[in-house]
Formats: sequence, structure tokens, C-alpha cells
Amino acid sequence: MIIDTLANANRYHCLGPAFIKAFGYLRQTDFSALEKGKYAIDGTDIFAIVNEYDTVDPSGEQMESHKKYIDVQYIVKGKEQMGHAILNGQTPSRPYDEAADYMLFGERPSFFTAFEEGMFAIFFPSDLHMPNLHPVAPDRVRKVVIKIGVHLAHQ
Repeated sequence: MIIDTLANANRYHCLGPAFIKAFGYLRQTDFSALEKGKYAIDGTDIFAIVNEYDTVDPSGEQMESHKKYIDVQYIVKGKEQMGHAILNGQTPSRPYDEAADYMLFGERPSFFTAFEEGMFAIFFPSDLHMPNLHPVAPDRVRKVVIKIGVHLAHQ
């Protein structure tokens, strides 16, 4: 996993053209003008999901992981906390759903990171993550999650 600010995104261009496209989209798009929803960047290989929600208490949440897509989660507005752990042989509490590309894990996160406007996280398939959590108190968050096909990560 990678945690940083969009101002430093050029450091991660070495991850390949898909990441360059994703960061370009984050820099060039006015997300205050976009409705919530799904937006194609490069067909089904790279797409963005714009969402807005109230953060939640971590006690009822579980960590998730994906197999087909890498997440680039970017905070447009608001603050949230995310829990993290490394996928290392844990048994899913909810088996992999191929159509939705996720599985859940009941273990508690190994650590938490506070995210605020302008920050992003990249979650690879081996990175368990628990997003959308209260930072200190509930907050309203506008977030963009860019999904990058795993097959593009090594090009």
C-alpha cells in the first residue's frame, strides 16, 4: 500500500501508465461538478467511482480486499480514518465475490491512518483495508476511488 498526497503523485509514475492516467484524472477533474457515480477513464480497465457519505464507527466494519482491481482512494473533501493490514493467510469472513471484486476479513486492522483532503491511498490485492471510518467524530466525505485493473500494474 502507498499513502501520500496528490501533490506527490509524480513519485508513483514508475508504477506504470495506468497510474499516470489515474493521477492525471484526479488532477484534472473538478469533482465538485460531478454527480456521484461511475466514470470510465479507460473502459473497464480504469474507472472512477465518485461517492459521498458520512463516516462510520469501525466496530461494525470489516476489512476488505480485491483481486481484479487496485484501488486508488482519494479524499476530495472531508476527513476519514482507514484501517490497514497485510493479507497474509487470513481466512475471509465473506468469500470472494467475483462480480463485485471483494472479500471481507474479520480481523481488526494492524494500524490506522487519518486521511484528509488531498490525500490518497493505493491498495493492492495484498492490502487489506477498512475505509470510511470516523476520524475522531463523524464527518461528511467526498471520495473518488479509481479502480485500475491488476493486469495493467506491470506494464
